[in-house]
Amino acid sequence: MTFSLAARCPASGRFGIVVTSSSPAVGARCAHARARVGAAASQNVTDPSLGRLLLDLLASGLSAPEAMTQLVATAAHAEFRQLTCVDAGGRVAAYSGERTLGRHATAEGAGCVAAGNLLADEGVAEAMVDAFEDAEGDDLGDRLVDALSAGLAAGGEEGAERSAGLLVVDAVSWPVADLRVDWHDEPIHELARLWQLWQPQLDAYLARALDPSQAPSYGVPGDE
Repeated sequence: MTFSLAARCPASGRFGIVVTSSSPAVGARCAHARARVGAAASQNVTDPSLGRLLLDLLASGLSAPEAMTQLVATAAHAEFRQLTCVDAGGRVAAYSGERTLGRHATAEGAGCVAAGNLLADEGVAEAMVDAFEDAEGDDLGDRLVDALSAGLAAGGEEGAERSAGLLVVDAVSWPVADLRVDWHDEPIHELARLWQLWQPQLDAYLARALDPSQAPSYGVPGDE
């Protein structure tokens, strides 16, 4: 019911993850990222705590493969889970339990990892990684949106996608982008539209938080 891609941008140090599902509110349940630590997805029969636990293990100093191995060995009902993560060194890991739903796949690339279940085509994950790598040099958010769109073009899920999410973290303690489409007939297209709206304002809102005296003026419609 879900496909996603988690990634690290070596130029900016940002981490991000993009995800879509036939279920509602996928961004709230499956996407996890922490500044300076990494990004993780917990999907399939979802246990949101596993994404946070992966980030805790990465923060403790484990690499992505080490964190994944340790979590899978200790997590209850691991056979139902599909997990991915990327660490601060750009290393990645993926896991699909033996009870992952339907046609499923994972794919690993340079600083990125994709996974999906109940897919219309096993090439969806690889198409996402290819799109992300082909867009090297572009903004991380743009690359994530491109990857999700490529997954859809490669077949997407067996059923209709209904929700989507984009999460990006930087050097601050809060996400610099946290966009969610919780129920929509075309959630990936709507997420792309929201990203096009948010991306030009991202740095301005960050500057206002860090030093309002040096930030772009505010008090006009759309500012807060």
